[in-house]
Amino acid sequence: MHLIDIGANLTHDSFDRDRDAVLERARAAGVGRIVVTGASREHSPKALALAQAHPGFLSATAGVHPHHAVEYTEECDAELRALHAHPEVVAVGECGLDYFRDFSPRPAQRRAFERQLQIAADNGKPLFLHQRDAHDDFMAIMREFDGRLGPAVVHCFTGTRKELFDYLDRDWHVGITGWLCDERRGAHLRELVPNIPAHRLMVETDAPYLLPRTLRPMPKDRRNEPAFLPHIVEELARDRGEDAAVTAAATADTARAFFRLPIEDK
Repeated sequence: MHLIDIGANLTHDSFDRDRDAVLERARAAGVGRIVVTGASREHSPKALALAQAHPGFLSATAGVHPHHAVEYTEECDAELRALHAHPEVVAVGECGLDYFRDFSPRPAQRRAFERQLQIAADNGKPLFLHQRDAHDDFMAIMREFDGRLGPAVVHCFTGTRKELFDYLDRDWHVGITGWLCDERRGAHLRELVPNIPAHRLMVETDAPYLLPRTLRPMPKDRRNEPAFLPHIVEELARDRGEDAAVTAAATADTARAFFRLPIEDK
């Protein structure tokens, strides 16, 4: 398999002790490209630095997750725009709304989301989106930017059938994680994923979070990492009724086109 992990939080401090080994295990597992998620003022620059240190293997996003929306100031906006001047930064985000946790006040979340959508409207880069328990407001804000945005992926999709088809009706992409493997919370996804067209489907680990519960053997530290992406692809392929090699190739092709990655990645 040649896989592309479209979302891994490799700047997380749980990787500080063995980040190089994590990257080597990913390569050995067939992961040919990883997009490192930038989700705060602190970690977006770190994601860029990591991508610059591993050209041809790592890319980065730059954004502010709704959990960190209170840190979105004019200075933050300028910092993000500067980060997006670098070619290694391939998408705006992670950005969006999260009313499940409400770690930032909802008005602050909406303002930060709108500011980042404006960055994407200005620079034409794809959007790396987050939505949890905020679907109506999320869709309303996105509609305000109709005709001004490039491609969008709703990453780590965990939502309902209605949410999925709302996204697909807008020609947005969908990122599937190891949530699919969680019999407690993700069983409904197994029935939904066959509805995602191959040219709209991408895969991700969201490492170090969302360790697939069906993984065997289970790592003792319970940390997810990109090397486990093939396991997610195998489960996804089974649910879609196709060979894992087909799912792997299709999701990689889709990710390559979405993020405008070099053809030599193929």
